Amino acid sequence: MDINQILEILPHRFPFLLVDRVIEYNPGVSAVAIKNVTINDNFFPGHFPERPIMPGVLMVEAMAQVGGLVMLQPDVGGSRENFFFAGIDKVRFRKPVIAGDTLVMRMTLTKLQKRFGIAKMDGKAYVGGEVVCE
Repeated sequence: MDINQILEILPHRFPFLLVDRVIEYNPGVSAVAIKNVTINDNFFPGHFPERPIMPGVLMVEAMAQVGGLVMLQPDVGGSRENFFFAGIDKVRFRKPVIAGDTLVMRMTLTKLQKRFGIAKMDGKAYVGGEVVCE
């Protein structure tokens, strides 16, 4: 899935769209996507000028957007109007993500309450095959 297809599904736009490409996709089940982290990302001048590190909350947001790609399909029952990020459980940051890294995010649906429109997902993010966030 390229950026144009991602833009058709997600409501996010620059500078808050944090998914560049989807490399594996199973609607309503799972997705693997990438975020190319570059020094031109708008958060680096403030986080931190002397040591540019991608903020952990933005890694979590990027993973949530990949989760949105999994769920925001008509046949899955997702709706852009009623899709919100409602919580985080047991997040851990394992290594810093810096400019030049490719963040690979895998999100898998673990529980769906279709009646209430609530999805629970499990996710991990990797750089170079090592877990950086889960």
